Amino acid sequence: MNWQERDMTYMMSTYNRMPIAIEKGEGNYLFDTEGNQYLDLFTGLAVNVLGHSHPDIVQTIKEQAEKFLHISNVFLNKPAIELAERLVTHTLPNGKVFFTNSGAEATEAAIKLVHKWTKEQKEPKAGVIVLEKSFHGRTLGALKLTRQPGVYQDFPVTSTPVYEVPPHDLKQLEMVMKKEQPAAIIMEPVLGSGGIVPLDVTYLTDVAQLCKQYGVLFCMDEIQTGIGRTGKLFAYQYANVSPDLILFAKGIGGGLPLGGIIVSESLAHLFQPGDHGTTFAPSPLSAALGNTVFRVLLEKGLLEEANVQSEYLWDKLQVIKDTYPEVIDSIRGKGMMLGVVTRLSPEKTKQLQKQMLADGFLVDVTQQTIIRLLPPLTLKREEIDEFINRFLANVETIQKETV
Repeated sequence: MNWQERDMTYMMSTYNRMPIAIEKGEGNYLFDTEGNQYLDLFTGLAVNVLGHSHPDIVQTIKEQAEKFLHISNVFLNKPAIELAERLVTHTLPNGKVFFTNSGAEATEAAIKLVHKWTKEQKEPKAGVIVLEKSFHGRTLGALKLTRQPGVYQDFPVTSTPVYEVPPHDLKQLEMVMKKEQPAAIIMEPVLGSGGIVPLDVTYLTDVAQLCKQYGVLFCMDEIQTGIGRTGKLFAYQYANVSPDLILFAKGIGGGLPLGGIIVSESLAHLFQPGDHGTTFAPSPLSAALGNTVFRVLLEKGLLEEANVQSEYLWDKLQVIKDTYPEVIDSIRGKGMMLGVVTRLSPEKTKQLQKQMLADGFLVDVTQQTIIRLLPPLTLKREEIDEFINRFLANVETIQKETV
């Protein structure tokens, strides 16, 4: 049996996998077992922000592996303490961090913390506001906050009330706050699997003001948008807002599982010993890699360089959109988080993805007709040119086929 047959034989089919088995990663490329090379433009869904086998990442793995890989949470964890200090310093001064193993676990921690907060309020508060097409995870608590029917299906959910509102509709948002007395709003500053929909800076500011007015916790889900993905360390930092709670994961672990929440000073006391926990988080190795990611992004200037390259990528994609408006409707997102919104059918969009795969470029599809690009922040200009040349040729071919 080949790798695809073995996968189908022994692994549960919760993913529609591409028909390639990865042998290794190097730089911004993945290599399959047949020796084929692919430019990785969705990096494990926004995880590998430094690409593959980055020398600083490899060195950190070696150094930490020679010390220890796991310790109980009853001991002080030096890499985790250092990473928590970095996260707080760059987001919510005087706040605190709770580490998890993943983004979905970060959402679960947030739900529990919000519940704890409601017990201290003088007036009854319950429930969470989320945006249409939002995605906050697949575990049973997070599932109810995820507003995509194909994801939540008919699985059992918690009793926490959830109120769904459209993005950028302040009138409906205020009506829910006034009528339902919710405890929190959790929102992605750029909706990820919901279609790469960036929220306006003025909208974020207005939402923060409404939260203060109605006593609602303002929570930013930065699981996909954080760690430099959109051009700033966290996407909410484009607006003049200070969240009560920030969810993070994906890029923070340098390729290994790590996530968590950062909470403001006013919430930092809510978790006490026994209220929440996990055996593996924070992994000392993942935390050590998180510190390395911070150093490379901020101290070695990668975030600044990535902003230059992302602007170049945006400009090139915009030219393709202007040249072939019958195929490409719009380009949206922020920084190295882009959605190429096509006018194609889901089948034709998949065809475009498969052709890019055949040409050696890995791109994702979300909401059936949107090409999602989540490149490594180490993406080079010559690699952008290679991608643009093939993408342009394939868009041109598809237009000819559809005329």
